[in-house]
Amino acid sequence: MPNTLHADHIRQLQTLYQDSELLVALFDANDTLRYANPAFRQTYHLTETAMPTWVQLMRDNYRQQTGTIIHTSDFDTWLGSALSRRGKQRYRMLESDLHDGRWLMMTETVNEAGWMLCTAVDISSLAEGKRSLRTARDQALRAASTDELTGLSNRRHILAQLDAQLARPGTHCVAILDIDFFKRINDNHGHPFGDQVLMDFARYLQSQLRRSDGIGRLGGEEFMLVLTDTQAAQASLLMHHLLSGLHPPRTIGAQVDFHYSCSGGLTQLQPGDSVQSAYHRADAALYRAKQHGRNRIELG
Repeated sequence: MPNTLHADHIRQLQTLYQDSELLVALFDANDTLRYANPAFRQTYHLTETAMPTWVQLMRDNYRQQTGTIIHTSDFDTWLGSALSRRGKQRYRMLESDLHDGRWLMMTETVNEAGWMLCTAVDISSLAEGKRSLRTARDQALRAASTDELTGLSNRRHILAQLDAQLARPGTHCVAILDIDFFKRINDNHGHPFGDQVLMDFARYLQSQLRRSDGIGRLGGEEFMLVLTDTQAAQASLLMHHLLSGLHPPRTIGAQVDFHYSCSGGLTQLQPGDSVQSAYHRADAALYRAKQHGRNRIELG
């Protein structure tokens, strides 16, 4: 008998999920909740019909001090760090502290279409000392992969994501983006304002990309995007959309109607590519974009 879920099996699973203390939730490729059992909804204070995005769920948790404990004084930076890891692996385990005192072991399983199954089990009975050590370990691991200013993946982490895509079948692209005339921004407005521009750019990029895409800060004003399951033509359209989205004036700190732009180099990953060869093509394309007037995308 094939190991296949038939309609009756699915009905039985749903009944079991409804009665289980195991937290179960299903998110679509846009990270919008499509199903959550009562245990999940009770934990995260969701009504029976609420279907938020994961970002909105975490934002509500932080504002209302319910559900997941988020240790930060800057939610957007924390969110950038969390999104740099969420959905980037087919399967991962993580631990989470809740405001109600529980400690959860959570899993995320992502399929080829980008849908994510999330489960969580209460592991509060583990020794408190072990819990503190594991929490400290997780915080250290997050810090090691996160850019301190923007909350995005740091250079090492985004290059590791690029390396992972090189090993995956399918068509993927990588882009390097550089904020135009960033030195002039620092000179005219000061380095603290320049940091605000970097954070604004990071938030903007995250708002435009899919959960499966990687985004990280290489250093300075340079960022890398790893675009999964994307042909060069699709990636080029996305890059031009990103550039045009920066054209309207932006409010950054006390500055209103502030304008900045970026340039980019884009390449499709090729058989036999290494991290270095893909990086080199994208970087060379970025150099051409700068040479040809900036505020543009070049293919490599």
